[in-house]
Amino acid sequence: MEEITEKLFLLADPKYQEFHTSLCPGTNNIIGVRVPVLRGVAKEIVKSDWRAFLEKAKSDYYEEIMLQGMVIGLATMEIEERFSYLKKFIPQINNWAVCDVTCAGLKFARKHQEQVWNFLMPYLNSKKEFEIRFGVVMLLDFYITQNYIEKVLGILNKIKHEGYYVKMAVAWAISVCYIKFPKETIRLLQDNKLDNFTYNKALQKIMESYRVSKQDKEIIRAMKRKN
Repeated sequence: MEEITEKLFLLADPKYQEFHTSLCPGTNNIIGVRVPVLRGVAKEIVKSDWRAFLEKAKSDYYEEIMLQGMVIGLATMEIEERFSYLKKFIPQINNWAVCDVTCAGLKFARKHQEQVWNFLMPYLNSKKEFEIRFGVVMLLDFYITQNYIEKVLGILNKIKHEGYYVKMAVAWAISVCYIKFPKETIRLLQDNKLDNFTYNKALQKIMESYRVSKQDKEIIRAMKRKN
């Protein structure tokens, strides 16, 4: 897989590398390839022997890990095979960007909601920060629907983890729940087990949305907790 790594370095943008490294504290192995460019590389891999790529892929650099997540989402395969690759891949997630970009690419979840829901449960009950974030972002991307909203809100209310990236994901998810299902979500905001940081961040994100009316923002603002 050396040729893939060499290609990534040729596609690198030094300014983007510096910028993106600043957005991912603690991640010091970023080459600097922009996501659309990286997705193009993933699409090329999917046209060839992508299974061989996934079996032999290196994980020395951020982009090498990101590529694996993209390929798992893009390649055509049966659901059980995809689950198998995801089980091997998810423990490698160690920053928000790899997590969120990977989740966005797992569009097969729309056609297999029940199976994917069951697959996500162990991660949502994990004690590892980025395993939980993976589960929460998957809920955010594919399960804020009429059929699942109450279940999603129930899960978000129960998540307890001190990791910053878990708290931010839960707050983000609750804000999207509010935007799509305000009546259901306001009930959670009025009676919940969320810690103050996560709760107030959820309110902040709701107030930042252009899809929430000024009147509703005033109501949300008045609900802020004092730390």
